Amino acid sequence: MLNISENSISDVVQLKDFTSFKLLKKSRIRRLTLLLILALFLGLFLALFLPWTQNIQAKGYVTTRSPQQRPQAIQSVISGKLEKWYVREGDFVEKGDTIVFLSEVKSEYFDPDLIRRTSEQVDAKSQSIQAYEDKVNALKKQYQALEASLILKRAQVKNKIIQGRNKISIDSMDLVAHQTNFEIAKNQLSRTKELYEKGLKSLTELQAKELKVQSTQAKVTVQENKLLNQRNEMLNLKLDLSVAERFYAEKLAKSQSDQQSALTAKLESVAATSKLRNKLSNYSERQQFYQITAPQSGYVTKTIKKGIGEVIKEGSDIVSIMPEAYELAVELYLKPQDLPLLKIGDRVGLRFDGWPAIVITGWPESSTGIFMGNIVALDRFIGENGYYRTMISPSNSDDEKTWPEELRVGTGVNAFILLQDVPIWYEVWRQLNGFPPDFYQMNDNPKATIKRKAPLKSVK
Repeated sequence: MLNISENSISDVVQLKDFTSFKLLKKSRIRRLTLLLILALFLGLFLALFLPWTQNIQAKGYVTTRSPQQRPQAIQSVISGKLEKWYVREGDFVEKGDTIVFLSEVKSEYFDPDLIRRTSEQVDAKSQSIQAYEDKVNALKKQYQALEASLILKRAQVKNKIIQGRNKISIDSMDLVAHQTNFEIAKNQLSRTKELYEKGLKSLTELQAKELKVQSTQAKVTVQENKLLNQRNEMLNLKLDLSVAERFYAEKLAKSQSDQQSALTAKLESVAATSKLRNKLSNYSERQQFYQITAPQSGYVTKTIKKGIGEVIKEGSDIVSIMPEAYELAVELYLKPQDLPLLKIGDRVGLRFDGWPAIVITGWPESSTGIFMGNIVALDRFIGENGYYRTMISPSNSDDEKTWPEELRVGTGVNAFILLQDVPIWYEVWRQLNGFPPDFYQMNDNPKATIKRKAPLKSVK
């Protein structure tokens, strides 16, 4: 039974047939199993106190930080018919290289001499502007001449009025003199008549005095009529002055109206000329859009329009191009409860689709095939999908490996953002309770630790 002797009895005696031996063997197996289980639980218990790096896991894809470095579609500014392709998918094009040639499809642009004819219209309108300018200048001179004529006419009539006033003054004095002579003649007639009645004067002298009275009376009447005529002439001169001012006012108003009409026509010609020049410039620019060129150097990835003779509308995509030079970045989408825990500059571990990796998120130093990055942008507003967008750029550290050169825009990415180091038992407890990762920030006292879910704003 103890296998001491070289002579074995195992062929004669079968130990498995004895009940006591069966019981003894089962007891040993149970003890070994128990010891293994205890060792396993002890190892698991001790492992709970190992450090674990908290992290936030997210998915995204490779993109570029600069919008001009992302894949873009080349569009047509005008409507046209596709006449000729100059590239194929996968070709490399330099900035300014012709990709597609278009022909015109709108009837108003069919004329092959459209630019020359429009240029002639512009020249004709420009000459009409000069003609209206000359007319405006002539009307200005006419207006000035009428003003000068009005001044002369006014001075002439005023001089006549002054002469008329002088004549009225002279006639008034003559009338007074004739009236005085008439009074003297009447007095002489009265005295001569008294002397005639007394016989001191003859009849001839009396009749001479009567004749003189009649003569002086006639002179007074003539002078009165003359004075009245002079006054009427004065009124006529004043009326002539008003008539002249009205006449020249109408002439001046008409001249000014013609001047404004010519100026209006000139401005209309200027506006029409500007419109024609605008059309001429648009026609010249439109002909440059017949050739669709590459806005920057890159690779033709996909031709959206196909065949020859296809009519395309303005603003429609023709071909897509991927820029030659670009700066890669990763676009991640985070849950709202994870966003307060992050800040610009946090380190992020990345695993790209197509690059084998072994990821242990809680022990990043044990992971392989992982590339590191830093957070460079955090969205301020939640997206339509209910997540916040985050931009990751490659890490600038020299001791970390660079991102693969073969990466392409659109490659899928699995990322884990590293937070704080905690024991495994705490992380298990947090996961079971569904708590978010903790955020730690040191205050002014280095021995004290404040634990909260989001950073406080700094108070100035």
